[in-house]
Amino acid sequence: MIVLQNVTKTFRTGTTRKTVANNISATFPTGKVVGLLGRNGAGKSTMMDMIGGSMNPDSGRIITKGTVSWPVGFAGSFHRDMSAAQNTRFIARVYGVDTDELLDFVADFAELGTHFHEPIRHYSSGMKARLAFGVSIGIPFDTYLVDEVTAVGDASFRRKSRLVFMDRMERAGAIMVTHAMGQVRQMCDAGAVLENGNLTYYDDVDEAIDAHHKNMGTGEEA
Repeated sequence: MIVLQNVTKTFRTGTTRKTVANNISATFPTGKVVGLLGRNGAGKSTMMDMIGGSMNPDSGRIITKGTVSWPVGFAGSFHRDMSAAQNTRFIARVYGVDTDELLDFVADFAELGTHFHEPIRHYSSGMKARLAFGVSIGIPFDTYLVDEVTAVGDASFRRKSRLVFMDRMERAGAIMVTHAMGQVRQMCDAGAVLENGNLTYYDDVDEAIDAHHKNMGTGEEA
């Protein structure tokens, strides 16, 4: 469970301040896959960063019960002079999971071949994305933070990513940002809509999608 209590976050933009969270109080229940919806620039990524602990709110607090992942697929924390295998071992030790199990999972999932033992600085962006998703989803968290997770790789890899993600959701929950409303309907149990610094939680995912369309002024998927 993740509880937001009077969370406020603003950013300075030129001579004004933009409010992305305006005294928000909300609860994301345990075991639910929640689609976080909102227009571009609404602050969805900022909200995910605050929930994940990489950014602090200006005021209020966020309480988490159970383990919460970093944003699934985020590759920014890899050490570029270490190999994928070395980075994976390090992350396994930090999170207290079985090193060999995580290594085997990531090596198989990311499909890097011999590159798995070469420095990450030689990787293409696609290779780093596959590695990042594999490490993220390979660790059993209670709640996963997901930002366009199935957009990684080619069609075959996206299908595999979706299947692994859905398997994880049998035993965990997630907060998921995506612009694909069909994906929200398929993968989410509930929804939350961020608009003008306000967050509204919906137990019915279709109600969340309808509210998002109303905010966007469109009846089409957006």
